[in-house]
Amino acid sequence: MGRNRVTDNPGVPSGGTFATGPHRAATTARTAVVWNVLRDVLAGLGSESGGPLEIVDAGGGTGGSAVPLAELGHHVTVVEPSPDSLAALERRAAEAGVRVRALQGETGDLADLVPAGHADLVLVHNVLEYVEDPLAALVDVVGITRPGGAVSLLAANAVAGILHRALAGHLQEAQRLLESADGRWGEADPMPRRFTERQLVELAALAGLPETEVRGVRVFSDLLPGRVFEGDPQAGRALLELEQAASAHPELSGIATQLHVLARRPAR
Repeated sequence: MGRNRVTDNPGVPSGGTFATGPHRAATTARTAVVWNVLRDVLAGLGSESGGPLEIVDAGGGTGGSAVPLAELGHHVTVVEPSPDSLAALERRAAEAGVRVRALQGETGDLADLVPAGHADLVLVHNVLEYVEDPLAALVDVVGITRPGGAVSLLAANAVAGILHRALAGHLQEAQRLLESADGRWGEADPMPRRFTERQLVELAALAGLPETEVRGVRVFSDLLPGRVFEGDPQAGRALLELEQAASAHPELSGIATQLHVLARRPAR
């Protein structure tokens, strides 16, 4: 259930600072799009429960998502296979003055670590690309989600991978990725798997999550040249606003670097 630590979510954006560099602007845009969705989900689930939510972050890494959620007053459990990441999570939580339950394990261990139907919300961010069997992993996630609860999926988009390889001049790799069922451009590809929107939605449905909403994350951020941000202090804010608008656009979301799927487990 390991993940590429470069993509570990850095938490709830403050909304007050917009960086001028392309990498930082892309990071801000990514977190803003995902957290705007999560805020609405948290508000809806909170009104149903009337108290703090039970949240599980499967493959939660060093707590980039878990700690901000705990700071909002929720009960958060991170299930993560790396002991080093869990140690970093505990340090981060201590520095923030919050408590996060840290459990070592894979997605296949969820049923043994978390009671069935326990979680109001489960995060599965940058995990399905790395597990051996994405469907089995998602079935395990659904098993710990309460009826009526939500699952937040974040995964690499195969269509964006094709576009990015082609624009970088790696045309043969783009062709191989286009023809690959796993969304890979070759043996040297560091990403074990990428998904199309249809694959993610079908995967969710097979796992027991028929109701889904899909948004694109980083539609433009990874395509813009660095010079866009040179000498323009407002470029970061403009990119953030553009990304937020594009995330829900059905055509533009298809070329986003990542796909964010919000799914609800049926209440019955």
